Amino acid sequence: MRRTAAAMTALVLAGAGLGAVTAAAGTATAATARSAACPTGWGSGAKGGVATGAVPLKDIRTGRHDCFDRMVFDVPGGGALAYHVQYVDRLVQNATGRHIPVGGGAVLDIRVGAPAYDPESGEPAYPGQTGRPLPGVDPGGYRAFRDTRFAGSFEGETQVGLGARARLPFRVTRPAGRLVIDVAHTWTGGR
Repeated sequence: MRRTAAAMTALVLAGAGLGAVTAAAGTATAATARSAACPTGWGSGAKGGVATGAVPLKDIRTGRHDCFDRMVFDVPGGGALAYHVQYVDRLVQNATGRHIPVGGGAVLDIRVGAPAYDPESGEPAYPGQTGRPLPGVDPGGYRAFRDTRFAGSFEGETQVGLGARARLPFRVTRPAGRLVIDVAHTWTGGR
């Protein structure tokens, strides 16, 4: 009877140990899967593209995602937009050379080939004010974004400063009528 009880106790303890190892492996696998789900390899170097047609900028909005924060420039009917995006030491307004302070550990200088005004009438198409935060955009609660500043619109190009937590990897995509900038939360692809 004692041998049977001892054998049963050994089996129960072995099973509990196996369950703990399996649970730990499952947790590690889940963490790896979450990490692997986030893209890596975007880099932090300057990115740019040429236009296939552009019209006035209508809106700038942001969004939060699991792996990155997103800024979208809406230019309905604009086709593939010209753009240049790069990290800079400080944001310098294209038209005047004036420094525009942007909060955060790093600053992305974003230039989009769409004016913030209607080229035909000169009327504002986007309500940004030079040196001020972007209207309707609050970077509070974002993991990568810290600040936004409108730098103006000059000769058909709109300039925006995006303050990031650090010099994080980013990508730029151009679905028709939009320019999308995603800034990763980390360099490692983890959440």
